[in-house]
Amino acid sequence: MIKMAKPTKPTIKQGTIAVESEKTGFLKKLFMLFFIPVLFGLAVILIIAQLTNINVFESVTKLTNGESEENVDSVEEEQLVFEEKVVTLQAQIQEKEAQIVQLQTELDSSASEKEGLLIEQERLLEEIELLKRQKDDTKRDFDEIVATFEQMSSKSAAPVLNNMSDAEALRILTNLKPDILAGILEKMTPEQAAKYTELMSKQ
Repeated sequence: MIKMAKPTKPTIKQGTIAVESEKTGFLKKLFMLFFIPVLFGLAVILIIAQLTNINVFESVTKLTNGESEENVDSVEEEQLVFEEKVVTLQAQIQEKEAQIVQLQTELDSSASEKEGLLIEQERLLEEIELLKRQKDDTKRDFDEIVATFEQMSSKSAAPVLNNMSDAEALRILTNLKPDILAGILEKMTPEQAAKYTELMSKQ
């Protein structure tokens, strides 16, 4: 019969076990000498911070984010300055727009006033022209009246002048030729002749 070979168990060398036990012992020592005191210290710090109402995590966050918060504050400050400049410029723009509106209003008012003055001037010129025409017509009519009196006989002209107002009669008498005037005054009563003579001397 063929004998079956027995499975061989792996043999652990004594040196390997010794090395592994030494590593484990070093880690235990390192844990006991470093990590435990550090953890204990952290626990004590957290307890003290809790008793003094200090938020350690917030303080750490502020310390780590202090520089970024300063940058944020700087950006916010620059943004505020920029917004103030924008507001100032907008106020200046509104002021200039108000000045433009006021100047435009004054200009429109001046133009309207000038137009009104031109219309008034034109009306006055037309009125002057009308008065001139009326004066010319009146003078022409008056000249015709004087010419009529000059063609009338002194005997006929004297009663007509006596029936007129003193102003109208005086105006006609002062525009008659001297010889015709003398003839008309002779045909008046002495009182009437004296009255008109005195009135003509005062002119």
